[in-house]
Amino acid sequence: AMLKGLDALVFDVQDAGARFYTYMTTMGYAMEEAARAGIAFFVLDRPNPICAARVEGPVMDEGLKSFTGCFEMPVRHGMTLGELARMFNAENRMGAKLTVIAMRGYRRGMWFDETGLTWVNPSPNLRSLVQAILYPAVALAEASNVSVGRGTDTPFELLGAPWVDGPQLAEVLRQRRIEGVRFEAATFTPGASPYKGEICHGVRITLTDRRALDAGLLGVEILSALYRLHPEVFQLKKALHMIGSRAALQAVQEGKDPREIVLSWQEALGEFRRLRGAYLLYAD
Repeated sequence: AMLKGLDALVFDVQDAGARFYTYMTTMGYAMEEAARAGIAFFVLDRPNPICAARVEGPVMDEGLKSFTGCFEMPVRHGMTLGELARMFNAENRMGAKLTVIAMRGYRRGMWFDETGLTWVNPSPNLRSLVQAILYPAVALAEASNVSVGRGTDTPFELLGAPWVDGPQLAEVLRQRRIEGVRFEAATFTPGASPYKGEICHGVRITLTDRRALDAGLLGVEILSALYRLHPEVFQLKKALHMIGSRAALQAVQEGKDPREIVLSWQEALGEFRRLRGAYLLYAD
């Protein structure tokens, strides 16, 4: 009913570059309705802030589609919204009258601070490029019973819960020698659920080299460390829809090395890269 009498829908929204960031799902739903109504759909393309040249993390399994996972893609998809719209329209046979208004002067290897554009928070808890870079990794644990710092000044740079042993978690993660990040024990009080107003113990994650960081590895390292240290308390299974991979979740439960788990999803990543290649608009 809202589309009655319209000539077109125009989508002009800044994405964050992660599979579970819901703006792309909203775009997909809008494309479906525009196709049903027979009206044109325009995407005014914008940069992938965490660069569109990196594809990382587990690919979502069939049967796990939801508002936080609308397409079988990895956690870090390495595409712009315009490219995603082209892929959704073709692969899902939407039949939308799609036009993507491409960016001028954009290269897919650009990070947001290399575009010359002014950072505007895409949502209240992504307040900086650093937080956007950490988001695909740290948010893997968000659907479980830990705080990722929402309601603090530094969401996604913090992770913890009242039941976490912060110094122990920090030491376990430091011993893993994860490239691109540094860990220190932290205590914080989130202003949002879960644990709103409660003292949480955990870690502060400092980004040291964004080019060296593998978001998928960092995410599974965090999940593995929490499950290893607090197996009776940490609700790992609740993280399934964020992880998107039943096999990866099971591997964490079985205590497999996170680097081995990362190797297990490389074949699926390769298949997605081949699929993605048909819809890319920008050169490296």
